[in-house]
Amino acid sequence: MKGTALVTGGAKRVGEAIVRALHAAGWRVLVHCHRSRTEGQLLVTTLNVLRRDSAVLLIGDLADATDLDNIIAETRELAPDLSLLVNNASAFFPTPLASATPEDWSRLLDANLRAPFFLAQGLQKLLAGNFGSIVNLADIYAARPLRDHSIYSLTKAGMVSLTQSLARELAPSVRVNAVAPGAILWPENASEAYRQQLLAKIPLQRAGEAEDIAAAVLYLAGAGYVTGQVLAVDGGRSLNM
Repeated sequence: MKGTALVTGGAKRVGEAIVRALHAAGWRVLVHCHRSRTEGQLLVTTLNVLRRDSAVLLIGDLADATDLDNIIAETRELAPDLSLLVNNASAFFPTPLASATPEDWSRLLDANLRAPFFLAQGLQKLLAGNFGSIVNLADIYAARPLRDHSIYSLTKAGMVSLTQSLARELAPSVRVNAVAPGAILWPENASEAYRQQLLAKIPLQRAGEAEDIAAAVLYLAGAGYVTGQVLAVDGGRSLNM
């Protein structure tokens, strides 16, 4: 057993792939979800069949201060051996300048930046005591913003800055790194024209899989001499932004 990992937004898609990869590598996993409770419970049940008492479901809205405090408290109680925090959960929706609202701003900033910061604050003693690490999920749009997604893009730019700031502040006991995904999984409503347009910008000429991000998280979780880094997993897309 490699200790316990908390993965936010771990019930489906990329989060599920991260949880499954960590579990397969011998980690005990705390799987956080908000709305995806059915998927989260099924995942935890499946993992516990594979290895008894190896997965726990935590439910809460990371953008809600009370829920966030409860998740931190539950983690402290359930996982004194916590040695990995994966800040995967993220809100994503367009916010064109003409129509963006203060509520949009708060929702994106609270979920995408406030929660990772205070999770790191609330769990730093556990992580430091176990010489653990934090892996944040950033985005290639942190460097070159996505049109009509200015608030989302700035949260991911903030995530890169947070990664580097925490890497300095929490050293030498806790390493902090980030993964910056590119085109990982197609949006459910993606048209063929959209897919072809995007593929033309990707040197590897294909979208990535959730397992590609999971592999990067696994690498950073075990890379004992790596901190403050942002690993782009984008098929080379950032070369042609």
